[in-house]
Amino acid sequence: MLSDLSKPGAVDVHFHVFDAHIAQPGARYVPGYDAPLATWQAAAAPLGITRGVLVQPSFLGSDHRRLRTELAAHPDTLRGVAVVAPTVSAAELAALHTAGVRAIRLNLVGTDHNLAAWQGPHAPWPHLAALGWHVELHTDRGALPAALAQLPADLPLVIDHMGKPDAAHPHDPTVRALAQRAQHTPVHVTLSGAYRLGGLDAGALARLWRDELGPGALLWGSDWPCTNHEAEADIPRLRATLDTWLPDPAERHAVLVDNPGRVYWGDPAFEALSFL
Repeated sequence: MLSDLSKPGAVDVHFHVFDAHIAQPGARYVPGYDAPLATWQAAAAPLGITRGVLVQPSFLGSDHRRLRTELAAHPDTLRGVAVVAPTVSAAELAALHTAGVRAIRLNLVGTDHNLAAWQGPHAPWPHLAALGWHVELHTDRGALPAALAQLPADLPLVIDHMGKPDAAHPHDPTVRALAQRAQHTPVHVTLSGAYRLGGLDAGALARLWRDELGPGALLWGSDWPCTNHEAEADIPRLRATLDTWLPDPAERHAVLVDNPGRVYWGDPAFEALSFL
């Protein structure tokens, strides 16, 4: 059922733009192709996806020149997620906030998930709290609980790619850890990257997160251009999959419009708009 594909105001909370062959020294991945904003827009706009959240690719590190350029050109329709060093200053974060950034990303995939560098008196968490930011967290499958244990208990989180639990089951440690944290701290889960789940039933997992956290905790992202999974980079098909995961139009409206409007724009008027 694609009845709300054409409604305006939907948000893709996770996609990337970059240039071919550009990466920081030592990056594990170097793109061999361009991923321009115009290509994402051309695919997303006909679906009513008129706003987006640009996530800094890990292979660009903290070089935010491209991110800043795109945000400056589209201040009303784009927000950003940055990659920063543990020693980032309050002034640097404030400048990123002015540019349109609303979160930092910790991509721990392929690492030992040790966050010792992010602990101690110089950790940036108070600065993030002052700006109203969250941390976007991406871990290896089953590794989320160990990462959560190293982060402040009151730190708001957006969990990438459906959390990547070992099992789509209420008693899975990842599910339990997030459900417990969500009782006292804002937690959102991005319904994206089903091809990164190691064969888990993505629909069952999406509905499990809805049942455990509520539809108000869910977001949707295309993950375009699906690095290392480029054959999946079909935004209309990725968006249509959400309809099979969550067949209730009211729940999809929350996922696509209300929740990202609140998390990334913080504008009550945006939530109050009727798109159905």
